[in-house]
Amino acid sequence: MQDKIICLDAAIRNRENRILIRFGFDKELIALVKQLPDIRWDSADKAWQMPNTKENVNRIFLLFRGKAWIDYSVLKSQKTENKPARKEAHAKMILPKQLNEEVLRKLEQFGEWLQSRRYGENTIKTYTDALRTFLRFHHSVPLDKITNDHIIKFNVEYIAKGHYSAAFQNQVVNAVKLFFSKIENTVLDLKSVHRPRREKLLPNVLSKQEVKAILDVPKNIKHKAMLSLIYSCGLRRSELLNLKIADIDSKRGLVIIKQSKGKKDRVVPLGLKILQLLREYYLSYKPKKWLFEGQNREEQYSEQSLGKVLKMSVESAGIRKPVSLHWLRHSYATHLLESGTDLRYIQEILGHSSSRTTEIYTHVSTKSLQQIKSPFDDL
Repeated sequence: MQDKIICLDAAIRNRENRILIRFGFDKELIALVKQLPDIRWDSADKAWQMPNTKENVNRIFLLFRGKAWIDYSVLKSQKTENKPARKEAHAKMILPKQLNEEVLRKLEQFGEWLQSRRYGENTIKTYTDALRTFLRFHHSVPLDKITNDHIIKFNVEYIAKGHYSAAFQNQVVNAVKLFFSKIENTVLDLKSVHRPRREKLLPNVLSKQEVKAILDVPKNIKHKAMLSLIYSCGLRRSELLNLKIADIDSKRGLVIIKQSKGKKDRVVPLGLKILQLLREYYLSYKPKKWLFEGQNREEQYSEQSLGKVLKMSVESAGIRKPVSLHWLRHSYATHLLESGTDLRYIQEILGHSSSRTTEIYTHVSTKSLQQIKSPFDDL
């Protein structure tokens, strides 16, 4: 089967159950999807959509059989077919879609300021999206009338009632503070705005047996190489996708990570086993620029497709855990620690600015815990 993935999702649009069809840019798949009845492109969702019925699901599978692998796990879990669309009142708060021209211009100016300060693309998107949500909530309030009370109201009526995460709440506060100080030249006193307590979460770690089971699944050598490289070098998703061919220093046994999180370069050791796998992959695919190219050979492999590759592998390995790509990075660090690698070296390899960040792996390492004997065993 070709290296193409189509993702099916379920959604409610205008109180109708719809199937959302997503895939990377591909002329053949676009020509095929247009053959489906009642199909239309939704620019807001960036997906093709059609009525959610069993007949249409069957049509999709028949149409793309042998052309692409279809991931319908999300659609299956939604189970929205034949269920009445829930009323808007019971959904999370619906915010007005459009802002006035002045606010939109200020939002654009904020994004340009972040770019000029060389913030990362993900940070720029996170901050502008968070700020946009806040301004949509207060769409009737002029910018020069925004105060601390408006932030508190947003936290209570939108964040708390909508059960949004503490991380998102902090992102909004940070974005609002930056926007008003740099764009509006207004200093908000955020001491009166309560920040959520910092959650102390342990990293999710897989056993070596589970990692091996996941990495053994892919038959496509590109898929196997991508997942294996993330685990074998402890890479972030973006670091893998941003790799170029020249970043693999096979003679020195190193991977060169350039301008990653925090605008830092670093080098990561490259083992002989993963180097051999990369050589086999290179001979099969012969990438030109990016180490892992998408359907368009001039573009990087997409984040969405990489996530689907992992999802397929996890399900096929029979692992019933919500494994993400970052779990492989956490597992790499923990396994290094358990094998006796000094914490300082792990910090350097992972690119952590503070040793406190790396120390969290000591809480999930089983090396010392397994030596503790429970008093229950002596009863």
